[in-house]
Amino acid sequence: MNARPYASADRIALCRECDWVMRVPPRAEGESAHCPRCHHHVAAPAQRDMQRPLAWALSTLIMLGLVFAFDFLSFSTQGIGHTMSFVDAAGALAGYAYPSLATLLLLTTVGLPGAYLLALVYLCAVAARGEGGHRLVIQLARRLKPLEPWMMSDVFIVGVLVSLIKIVTLADVHIGLSFVAFCVYALLLLRTLTLVDWSSLWDRLAPVPAAAPAIQTGRTGASQQLVVCRGCDTPFRANRRHHCPRCGRRHAHYGVDRLQLTWALLVTATILYIPANLYPIMSTTSLGSTEPQTIIGGVLHLVHTGSWPIALVIFVASVVVPISKIVALGWLCLAARHGWHDDSQAQMRLYRVTEKLGRWSMIDVFVVAVLAALVQAGALMAIEPGPAALAFAAVVVVTMVAALTFDTRRLWGDTFNADSA
Repeated sequence: MNARPYASADRIALCRECDWVMRVPPRAEGESAHCPRCHHHVAAPAQRDMQRPLAWALSTLIMLGLVFAFDFLSFSTQGIGHTMSFVDAAGALAGYAYPSLATLLLLTTVGLPGAYLLALVYLCAVAARGEGGHRLVIQLARRLKPLEPWMMSDVFIVGVLVSLIKIVTLADVHIGLSFVAFCVYALLLLRTLTLVDWSSLWDRLAPVPAAAPAIQTGRTGASQQLVVCRGCDTPFRANRRHHCPRCGRRHAHYGVDRLQLTWALLVTATILYIPANLYPIMSTTSLGSTEPQTIIGGVLHLVHTGSWPIALVIFVASVVVPISKIVALGWLCLAARHGWHDDSQAQMRLYRVTEKLGRWSMIDVFVVAVLAALVQAGALMAIEPGPAALAFAAVVVVTMVAALTFDTRRLWGDTFNADSA
């Protein structure tokens, strides 16, 4: 017996990454769809209904609430101890005059994920009741997916583990129930994200508009004056106002070349990376003596103490990944500008790896936040963040934005007007 199609009906789709027009057939439960040209994930595995993502989102929210109910970590040395809650990590950064870092930590670990989960629960409930089509619902739905790259609870867990390994030889550290709850919350969040079938969800929230006449598959969208909505992935003819006929989102119209914008962000990240390495990322006080530590200095210290696996993690996340990302995006900009399209598939793979790995550079910032909140024993031992932490966080954010603004369609050999597409 053939599997019953649960997801969207046969329709036209336009790939965001290579601008290829394709026809997506109805999908049975669990089936996904990929672009035949660049293999971009056009549609997630189809869901029979909204009950599964709704249940997982609710479970994740409950576990997120437990994160704030108990102690996160505790620290003691020579009879002096300190216990921290989760919010103390942000409080420590704010207390040392780094409120922007505190805000970034809270937003990326619990703020944006919490807002995402609440909105997802509401949208799934609306879709299950068949009450889509409201303006508020549509506006909420089109703003959720762009939040996904900025949710870093998994990165924070690695940062906490690195922090514990760095100080476990200096003091006694105990894991609280809040940390356990946070680990479970992060796992549930990742599972929830994999279950959200945006194509099916949009079908339930807003009707699919009729396809524009005379659209041909197997060609680029630009050659047919087609653009794709960044909110609901609906292809439509470029019009005067460039508003999506399904969700009403205004299509991004760039007055400048997007490659120039990416170049500007890469130059900014390169400049910021200089003070991020020259200034101390944190300062350690031990028995009244304060020792500042740069990123490279911290790596060398870990190697000297025998913690070379952690040193390797910090070196890769804080040195190799940022530099490689800047160099890779710069090369891709040159390839797009000069039409080096001998192997567009390899270029796309390089871009995807670069875009996915960039967020993991935030590990070092999270390590500083945890250590600054946990290690507080007065003149005996204390750790405080340094100015390099702010510069390095800015490097991570700017390179992530640079990857998101890069126009991957320019990696393919098709000529199109970047301003109108």
